[in-house]
Amino acid sequence: MAGEPDITAWHPPVEGIREVFHARFTTHAYPSHTHEAWTLLLVDDGVVRYDLDRHEHGAIRSAVTLLPPGVPHDGRAAGPSGFRKRVLYLEPSVLDPALVGAAVDRPSLPDPPLRDRVHRLHATLTARTEDLEAQSRLAFVVERLSGHLRPHARPEPTPAGLAHRLRELLDATLPTGLTLTEAAAELGAHPASLVRAFSTAFGIPPHRYLTGRRLELARAHLLDGVPVAEAATRAGFYDQAHLTRHFSRLLGIAPGGYLRSGLRYAP
Repeated sequence: MAGEPDITAWHPPVEGIREVFHARFTTHAYPSHTHEAWTLLLVDDGVVRYDLDRHEHGAIRSAVTLLPPGVPHDGRAAGPSGFRKRVLYLEPSVLDPALVGAAVDRPSLPDPPLRDRVHRLHATLTARTEDLEAQSRLAFVVERLSGHLRPHARPEPTPAGLAHRLRELLDATLPTGLTLTEAAAELGAHPASLVRAFSTAFGIPPHRYLTGRRLELARAHLLDGVPVAEAATRAGFYDQAHLTRHFSRLLGIAPGGYLRSGLRYAP
């Protein structure tokens, strides 16, 4: 029916993100309500008018909107054509609770690099490719949000040898790997610092390195005659489709063809 919202929502397997919510609204208006989570909003079409803590604001395409947890807000289209938005509901622990006041005072952040980072995070979550990639993108988003809300904070120093220690940790946890939060806790560094140091030292981000190592394992299993679905699981991929997507991108051949090529030369 005309006027009905078009909504897609899901819970991604990414620590720190409670829900992904994509919607197109024309006539719907949100009544005043609160969230336990931080609401990170991109507007792709139209303009959203909303009251936050009894003060009127607007969410526009060129800015990122961050609404803090526990603070009442509503929402409605500013024009007859409605609006289209993408939202990430972030766990309360992702940002310091002491930053709620700053977010109430300045919920709209006109920051193109931040908007691009949030957009790329949505793209990664929508494609459902790599958890570590989404975690890395989230870390950079949170780092930049914190910089807006606490502009005079000094950046954390990067420990010496951090990139090599992370690579050793990724190698040691193959094929399952570990989350970026777990790696940060183990190495005593901010997640964004981990990704930045690794990418600088080795020329690729940690998620791409981990995928490459898993592909090496999968290739070895396939050449040993292991069926594709089993090889995918053994190498740490979600399923056969997950392996096939990365395998074909790297080698230009599907895992099944690679398996058959090895069987031709098997003893």
